[in-house]
Amino acid sequence: MRKMGLDYGSKTVGVAMTDALGVTVMPFETITRKEENKLRKTLARIAELVVQNEVDEIVLGRPVLMDGSDGERVEQTVIFKGLLEKRVEVPIVFMDERLTTVEADEALREMDIPKSERKKYIDQIAAVLVLRSYLNQKEYDKERENLRSQTQDGDHGED
Repeated sequence: MRKMGLDYGSKTVGVAMTDALGVTVMPFETITRKEENKLRKTLARIAELVVQNEVDEIVLGRPVLMDGSDGERVEQTVIFKGLLEKRVEVPIVFMDERLTTVEADEALREMDIPKSERKKYIDQIAAVLVLRSYLNQKEYDKERENLRSQTQDGDHGED
C-alpha cells in the first residue's frame, strides 16, 4: 500500500506518492484547475489515483503561518479535506507544510531547472516534502515509543 502526499494550492494540487514499500517518495503529478473553487475534477482525479495506486493514506499539507497559527489558506485546506473525505475511503491526515514551497523552489534551482520550468514541478516537490516529513515524523515517533517501552520494561542493558 502506498501513501499519497498533497500540496493544495489555489489553482493546483501537487501530488507525491511513495513506492509500494512506503520507503521512497516520488513526485507524481500536478493537478490544475482554472478557478480556485472548481474542485469537482480535482477531487475526482485524486479519488482515481487513490484507487489506481492502492493508496492507504493521504497526507495533506496544512499551510499554517510561521508562528504556527491558522491563516486563510488553512481554512480553505480544511474545506478541501472535508470534500475529499466524501470521495475517498482512506484516512486523510494533516502535516505542517511551512516553507515547503520555498524548499521546493530552492531544490529546483539547485538542479538548474530554469525559472520558467519550475512552476511545472514546484507543487509536486512540495508534496514530496510534506509526505517525507510525515514519514520521518512517524519513524521518529515509533523509535521514541520503542525506547519508552524498553525503559518501562526495566531493560537498561544491565546484566
